[in-house]
Amino acid sequence: QTIQDADCIVVGGASGLSAAGGGDFYYEDNASYRKYFKKYAEKYHFKGAFAGMMHQWSSREEFWGYLATFLHTTQTAPVREPYLDLDALLKDKDFFVLTTNQDTQFVKLYPDEKVAEIQGDHRFFQCSSCCADDTWDAVKPVAEMIHAMGENTAIPSDLIPRCPHCGSEAFPWVRGYGNFLQGKKYEEQYDKISRYVLAHKDSRILFLELGVGLNTPGIIKYPFWQMTAQNSKAIYACINKTEALCPEELAKQAICIQQDIGLV
Repeated sequence: QTIQDADCIVVGGASGLSAAGGGDFYYEDNASYRKYFKKYAEKYHFKGAFAGMMHQWSSREEFWGYLATFLHTTQTAPVREPYLDLDALLKDKDFFVLTTNQDTQFVKLYPDEKVAEIQGDHRFFQCSSCCADDTWDAVKPVAEMIHAMGENTAIPSDLIPRCPHCGSEAFPWVRGYGNFLQGKKYEEQYDKISRYVLAHKDSRILFLELGVGLNTPGIIKYPFWQMTAQNSKAIYACINKTEALCPEELAKQAICIQQDIGLV
């Protein structure tokens, strides 16, 4: 009913949304992880995809073999069921998406102008040294690495991607592992969500938070709380498997559902 009554909806989508649809291979050695990272799981016994990202690799070729596998997994993944269910709920509504996910799920559904990827995107490379305010395609190079690697765990040296400006190694345009480039592309993401919220600040707006944990609450959760508090017509809705909560001051404007997002 709240969705039907809302003038507009701001979706805050985070890792729990993807995990509910099978993208749950980041933190544990589970069936999903084995499906995509089997050869690395057997060789190194990592406990999830992020563990491999933090590993001290003996060669850059093997590091890039793992990173290419990581990126290819998300770049080529179909749109997961919870996203399709969400899309059905948003049909014919005025909405905008703010996401901390880098896995390209939202941009497979919606045009770039309706999505702000504030933490980066697996489809793009940047210079690891941030020598220039530039990003470029990562999809084709990653596909070439996967093809050349085959069943091995390392890529050929000549496929290690490099910055076209300074020759340093490239790196995915994502926050979390190194020098995240907060340049023009980042500012574009920030501007998109800012413009949308300002244009609808006096509307009956639903802030729909999906799968946001307490790892980076300052990007979606806390701003959603603050903006709800500033607008008496706004509603804050949170669906989270383990941490569905809000400040007591927002209780009359909040809907908190502690349950699996896919089920809800």
